Amino acid sequence: MGTIPDFPATVWTLVERAAERWADHVLLADDHGRSLTGRQLHDAGAGVAAALAALGVETGTIVSWWLPTTLETMVVKVALSRLGAVQNPLSPILREREVTFITRQVGTEVMITTERWRGFDHGALARDLAADQGFDVVIIDLDRDPTSIGNSLRLPQGDPITLRPPPAPDESPVRWIYTSSGTTADPKGVRHTDRTVMHSATGPIQAAGASPTDVNAMAIPISHIGGITMLTASLMSGMRLVLFDTFDPVTTPERMAAHGATILGSAVPFFLAYFDAQRRHGDTPRFPQLRALMGGGAPTPAEINRMAREILGVRGIVSSWGLTEFPVATYPSPDAPIPVLDHTTGPAVAGVEVRTVADDGHECATGEEGELRLRGPQCFLGYVDASLDADAFDANGWFRTGDLGVIDAEGNVSVTGRIKDIIIRNAENISALEIEEALYRHPAIADVAVVSAPDARTGERVCAFVVVTSGASLTLTELADHCRGHGLAIQKCPEQLELVDSLPRNSFGKVLKQDLRARLKDSA
Repeated sequence: MGTIPDFPATVWTLVERAAERWADHVLLADDHGRSLTGRQLHDAGAGVAAALAALGVETGTIVSWWLPTTLETMVVKVALSRLGAVQNPLSPILREREVTFITRQVGTEVMITTERWRGFDHGALARDLAADQGFDVVIIDLDRDPTSIGNSLRLPQGDPITLRPPPAPDESPVRWIYTSSGTTADPKGVRHTDRTVMHSATGPIQAAGASPTDVNAMAIPISHIGGITMLTASLMSGMRLVLFDTFDPVTTPERMAAHGATILGSAVPFFLAYFDAQRRHGDTPRFPQLRALMGGGAPTPAEINRMAREILGVRGIVSSWGLTEFPVATYPSPDAPIPVLDHTTGPAVAGVEVRTVADDGHECATGEEGELRLRGPQCFLGYVDASLDADAFDANGWFRTGDLGVIDAEGNVSVTGRIKDIIIRNAENISALEIEEALYRHPAIADVAVVSAPDARTGERVCAFVVVTSGASLTLTELADHCRGHGLAIQKCPEQLELVDSLPRNSFGKVLKQDLRARLKDSA
């Protein structure tokens, strides 16, 4: 398991350390040719903090920032940490309904956003919400090409000498309010401290062995909790993060390759794009320095791991497991045995305990499936809606993840599905993940998600939403024959096929199965 890394008490203290240790070493870069060393990040953060302080942001101020994956967003994150504000990161793809609910729930006092991004008028919506709810709006112009202003940061700057001393860790201990992307209709506000979010970086630092020679090309939304995970890992290890604010499956992998990426992530749609990029280059390695593919947010099918070995030459995909409430709980090494990479999310990281619990409350034996429960230093403090806390923890203080899984004799965790992702057919539990694993082996399937569909006779039936490869066709009979040919019992074979152009996914690449179930309910 190893020892817990030496995380400081606050994110700002970590930035100060990095300013000394990585003063001239580039930690952050983007696809516009810009970069920030450890010292430059510190100084930029202090300057923006001074500008925000002049606007009234101080320790404990609740600041919702609604920004894409850019250098500016990382600096805003650091600046708010310097002030001790409570940060509420919002994905830039969220729209009026979600943003209205979240800002009301958390009590937003200041919103930082861009005027426009990817054709959407974030600034106008922010001002409308501010007029209704009474918060202030700070606009930064991320729609402007940075090359038009000498590649400088598109951020306000003040004089750091005007800043008060950094707040103590126990001043406003809640420093982050993330929102879960779970299966409920409304997002749940998740309360974290600086220490709890920093501990999520234990896996990338220890198990993945992040180092100053690593280049991690990131197109994930850094508004997700994985953003602070990777920033912490960079500040601790010297790993360079190259930020991409959008992901185009054809052009972005090529640009990532130009940066000499040693690490790529983070979900099935991204991996498929990397595979296609390599195929276009034939036998010449497109990512010659690549040492690891990193996954998270949802289990990675074993077939995708096989493709990673055959096409990109890595051992497999390093799939971590965690939740917004308890980020990065398990993490395998990139050098782990292939079965570990193919079928597990590795062991618990240093400081974390994991167990499986059966429906009747007994702790499961090795290899027995049950609900995965967690204890450890990255556990959240509780929800913004405190009425949800009682169901989130058991009587002994273990966090109830809602994920089903098994733990093997070596401590490796395999996530077998969500409790709510089980298909109950004729009173028998069927794992959607097991069926998806088999379907990904079909040559005509480019993407797939399996959900339960209402059935008057069996209660629920297996429904597969499928995106076929270009020029291919597929029938339900062919699908069922394929599943039986791969050893699935007849009751697990899809009984309904929905051909779609694409699957609905959140900005982290996770399939929104609740949307698919809603489609089936509406059509029924």
